[in-house]
Amino acid sequence: MRFDLHMHSCLSPCASLSMSPGEIVSRVKAAGLGGFVLSDHQSARNTPAVAECARKAGIGFLPGLEVQTAEEVHTLCIFDTVEAALKMTDWVYEAMPKRVNDSETFGDQPVVTWDDDIIDMEWRILAMGCRRTIPETSAKVHELGGLYIAAHVDRPNYSVFSGLGAIPDGCFDAVEFSRTADEQIYLPKVEGYTVTRSSDAHNLDDVAKVWSEAEISQFNVSSLKEVFQNKTVLISPRLTAF
Repeated sequence: MRFDLHMHSCLSPCASLSMSPGEIVSRVKAAGLGGFVLSDHQSARNTPAVAECARKAGIGFLPGLEVQTAEEVHTLCIFDTVEAALKMTDWVYEAMPKRVNDSETFGDQPVVTWDDDIIDMEWRILAMGCRRTIPETSAKVHELGGLYIAAHVDRPNYSVFSGLGAIPDGCFDAVEFSRTADEQIYLPKVEGYTVTRSSDAHNLDDVAKVWSEAEISQFNVSSLKEVFQNKTVLISPRLTAF
């Protein structure tokens, strides 16, 4: 099965407003992916809508969020249920600044239904990080039965290497390469970790441009955890042009 563990919806302030639940699922299905994760910045509030669209389309889906930690590192939190992802969101929100989002500065943050009705505008600034550390976030994710992945470790900003210089021991279940990461350069730096590659799509044209692949029959946390532990995940070739 091919899958993408990192994409954003219109809730993320830096994502296109065209990233609606229905459009995301349509692109995922057209690309032939067996499953995907929605991982908006600091919030899982659009996962109920995307979960419903995925269910109707018969596509595997796991709810998640991309947490920017106190170390200014982006990390992926993946769960089996919307309820767990929303509990994680509440825990992150408790440690975020109580500043109100300025949509002209940071972008709109609509919470939507499966059929694209706007039901709320998230008032917190999702572009900002929280006060939770990587070890704290890892512990909470695993307490809720989820998986914790170091996002785009090859990037010069918001990665474990740019922020910390190394991967903290005992925190992550896997690491993620970006669309353009050169395996020859970065594989030696992540020795011992399972590597995934994800689109980190912020607009529809980027959905499923890259992917990860593994021999799994069900797209769930248990199956992903097994292939992570067995290091049997394959990744698509890097993109050299956009």
